[in-house]
Amino acid sequence: MPAIPLDAVQGVIKSYDPLTGDGVLVNEADLADVDLADDALEGSVFRMLRQGQRVQFDLDGDGRATRLRLGSEVDMGTPTL
Repeated sequence: MPAIPLDAVQGVIKSYDPLTGDGVLVNEADLADVDLADDALEGSVFRMLRQGQRVQFDLDGDGRATRLRLGSEVDMGTPTL
């Protein structure tokens, strides 16, 4: 399993609407809700997201999740949604 970069932000998908592309994830570091940026899936391996799916992401200038990548199971566990 590849190592997680030290600056990687990881979270769990809380909700996602494939029709609108709107979604929210839970940041595992502080359990805060983070909205998905409009371009969050562009260039990623994801075409759909499911609730509870673990992802790594970057934060854009507005504090929204962007550049989603596959998350790691080596962490503190899935937060209660």
